[in-house]
Amino acid sequence: MPSFDVVSEVDMHEVSNAVDQANREVGTRFDFKGSDAKYELEGADIAMSAEAEFQLKQMLDILQTKLSRRGVDIGCLKVGGTEVTGKRAHQKVTLRQGVDKELARKIVKMIKDGKYKVQAAIQGEKVRITGKKRDDLQQVIAMLREAELGLPLQFGNFRD
Repeated sequence: MPSFDVVSEVDMHEVSNAVDQANREVGTRFDFKGSDAKYELEGADIAMSAEAEFQLKQMLDILQTKLSRRGVDIGCLKVGGTEVTGKRAHQKVTLRQGVDKELARKIVKMIKDGKYKVQAAIQGEKVRITGKKRDDLQQVIAMLREAELGLPLQFGNFRD
């Protein structure tokens, strides 16, 4: 029986490259000259620090541009609040990965409400969709692409 997995993953190598590019751009831009503005990648978090809060907004824009050019969907970014301590401003950007249980249940409910001839099973941080016909699976993929779920989804591991 044909099947595929619904996942939400980020290529961390591309994220690392985008952070390096953003650091280089901040180091060479005129409006950041003399300031100690930088990005640091810590696991699935990107920590930004600068001298002023407005610089953090510019840095976020630079980061989003670099990520999108490297093929990373910026819909997976969760921007934290700004913390100002002394003469430094800090902000944390989290990369959301994996389909959490709440979103997985929502996907399964959408499939059942659509009365598609497929079965959906939650398996950890992914949802496996199984059906008898390939066309049914393609209908589910089209429906999920149109749905506004707040997290970019990828469809992989397609088996015939």
